[in-house]
Amino acid sequence: MPIPTPMARPAAAPLRAVRLGAFDSVLDRRADGTIYMTAAQALARYHATIGEPLVHWAKAAPDRVFLAQRDAQDRWRTLSYAQTLDQVKRIAASLLRRGLSAERPIVILSGNSIEHALLALAAMVAGIPYAPVSPAYSLMSSDFGKLRMIVDLLTPGLVFAADGGPFARALYATVADDIELVVAQNPLGDRPVTMFADLIGTEDRAGVAAAQARVTPDTIAKFLFTSGSTGTPKAVINTHRMLCANQAMISSGFAFVKDEPPVVVDWLPWSHTFGSNHNFNLVLINGGSFYIDDGNPTPPGVPKTARNLRDIAPTIYFNVPKGYEALVPHFHADEQLRKNFFSRLKVLFYAGASLNQTTWDELTDLSVAATGERIIFLSSLGSTETAPSALACTWDADRAGNIGVPFPGVELKLVPNEGKLEARLRGPLITPGYWRQEQHTRDAFDDEGFYKIGDALKFADASDPGQGLLFDGRLAEDFKLTSGTWVSVGPLRARFVDFFAPYVRDIVFTGADRDDVAGLVFPDIEACRKLAGLGAEATPAEIIEAPTVRAKFAELLKAFAAGQGSSMRVMRLILMAEPPSLDKAEMTDKGSINQRAVLASRAALAAQLYESPLPAHVIAMTK
Repeated sequence: MPIPTPMARPAAAPLRAVRLGAFDSVLDRRADGTIYMTAAQALARYHATIGEPLVHWAKAAPDRVFLAQRDAQDRWRTLSYAQTLDQVKRIAASLLRRGLSAERPIVILSGNSIEHALLALAAMVAGIPYAPVSPAYSLMSSDFGKLRMIVDLLTPGLVFAADGGPFARALYATVADDIELVVAQNPLGDRPVTMFADLIGTEDRAGVAAAQARVTPDTIAKFLFTSGSTGTPKAVINTHRMLCANQAMISSGFAFVKDEPPVVVDWLPWSHTFGSNHNFNLVLINGGSFYIDDGNPTPPGVPKTARNLRDIAPTIYFNVPKGYEALVPHFHADEQLRKNFFSRLKVLFYAGASLNQTTWDELTDLSVAATGERIIFLSSLGSTETAPSALACTWDADRAGNIGVPFPGVELKLVPNEGKLEARLRGPLITPGYWRQEQHTRDAFDDEGFYKIGDALKFADASDPGQGLLFDGRLAEDFKLTSGTWVSVGPLRARFVDFFAPYVRDIVFTGADRDDVAGLVFPDIEACRKLAGLGAEATPAEIIEAPTVRAKFAELLKAFAAGQGSSMRVMRLILMAEPPSLDKAEMTDKGSINQRAVLASRAALAAQLYESPLPAHVIAMTK
């Protein structure tokens, strides 16, 4: 039967008005415990291809700013919808002349830029798949192992890097001489290179129009690589149907984007589904303006983001939890930034991980101080394989972590699995599979055609499913203690990092077939440096051995364990001086931890957590 969406909770400050969709969930409970959950509302009609909205807005709002990026003089360089479409068609003609295809696609190595957007749009208009690859695989890796695997798998016909200088080593190491290289600046001196400006060449209206007509909803738009948090990155096929259907779903929940063109200031990388399929496409579909943020949540990147948000007031703001945490001090310190950021903001949206409650509360207080109103927080659940948003919370939830209910057009299947409910998904937003990886494709779907996302979910209120669902961990990360008790790593990690803030960036838990849980901690070195009272010359090894740091962790560890059962109690810790390695696959390019890779590469350290007597560097819980 239909389950009504929950009412907004009462609060001291009024909630800023925002038009959101409300979905009535329909549940079908089977005798074996499986639950099927859908929205009673039907999915609205959607575009056939991602090129259609670009053509529409170039006619309907030709002079509206679509893309903006700071230039070398720190001024905003902008392209209108009409200018964008003109350049896209010219680039598409150049690409068609090269005979590129799914067998010889385009690979983009560099990050977000106007040139990246133009090349990607031109490829999709022409019906040529492209693959945006994380710049970290070129710039942060020492052996280029993941990049080489990607190039070998895709066999590209053209590779683009905005700046040939920093990408030179990666290009020489991984791109064969018979593959065309395109750069926007700094060509490689001893290898033939095409300049990006030369792609914007002669028009071929008839040829481009004919290519556009051949693009169907099932044409491959792009290949996106999974982050590799639970294994080797896979090439996820993204069709035009996936991208367009998912935007219709998002618009049904975030109805306010239809009321006025969204203004977005965003750093999230287009090599990932959140930044590209979710955020970039939301702006394109709804005729908004996309300001490319050259910042990120790192110490050197956050001031750039703050500068951009001081300049441009967004109507919806997207970030990962770490990004919000990094911005909070800047909002406190800068009144102009605070006032501009909240001035016309409708929604604060987070995804990628659970937002800690402290940051949620601080941002709420900041919005009230700046405007007298609370700004609603929203989140969703999805993956690279789901284009990405399958479930969303579209109401004023009382705490962080609610991922809502399925969008119209999405079928959610919850399958009992070791005491949890394993989530599986079906609908037009789901990938047909992985490119040239047939076994991975077979393994990803069940016998009813549901995609196995690998997440466990639970109802926020078991007696009222309409109150939404909560993330209940990654099934591949969970493990059993010798007592037979399951340890749910996702919720435990979120609670640990929140409790130990600001001293911890991440933790990898140990304990499979052991009596208790322990952990390898990746500390926040700068927060620990301040705690230790040490200067900039102190090394990470010296910082984590400082008596005040060890004492603080021992104190927090004891408090963390108070009143907890064995699956939620951490008994011992080792602080890591060495950060997670990208080359060893310990860390994904978006900064998340690959638990299995860390445990494999640091097996000796993990074993020390269970030695008797304990080594001196192990921090143990005291009674």
